Amino acid sequence: MTKPISIDIWSDIACPWCYIGKRNLEKGLAALTGDDAPEVAITYHSFELSPDTPVDFDGDEIDFLVDHKGMAREQVEKMLAHVTGVAAQAGLTYNFDKLQHTNTVKAHELLHFALQHGKQHEMKERLLRAYFSEGEHIGRIDSLAQLAGSVGLDPDAARQALMAGEFTEAVRADQEQARAYGIQGVPFFVIDGKYGISGAQPAEAFENVLRDLWSKRDEETPLQPEV
Repeated sequence: MTKPISIDIWSDIACPWCYIGKRNLEKGLAALTGDDAPEVAITYHSFELSPDTPVDFDGDEIDFLVDHKGMAREQVEKMLAHVTGVAAQAGLTYNFDKLQHTNTVKAHELLHFALQHGKQHEMKERLLRAYFSEGEHIGRIDSLAQLAGSVGLDPDAARQALMAGEFTEAVRADQEQARAYGIQGVPFFVIDGKYGISGAQPAEAFENVLRDLWSKRDEETPLQPEV
């Protein structure tokens, strides 16, 4: 049996382009139908865009970006309006006025917990929707445990794992691998361990790369980042 194409995705829950990129990848995969459609195995990896952010940030998303990027408030508002429009085209609803900016390390630990229990894809989608659409606080352990329960995971086991930091090393290992690959921004997709795709590319880009890779399944090439 032909081995599935691996898709390793480095992203952050607090990254609006990561949610858009996720949805575009899914649309690209949905377009690959028929007997020759490739099989894929998707794994999400940790990347923190702003690891120094406190769990309880004093301010809204605009306040954070004004301080973090050194932009004028009006510029940030226009940037968020643009991202909201792109997200809408991908079928996503962003509510930046409700968003609670926070540290994401515990959310990344939860994704590793979910991976261990076969629910990483569901957990990733739930976290992104909670953060960008619903205004949930995804930095607090109690909130994360409730979200874990909503996708069929044991909330008490999730809470215990997060409190004990059981998956902190797994998060750091992901980040170290990102540095080894030279990843400086997300989303970043490593496909079959050979090709790197940076950014929230259109669905057609993912479709074309995967179709081409599947047709050349047995060829071996080194990782080649593509922009």
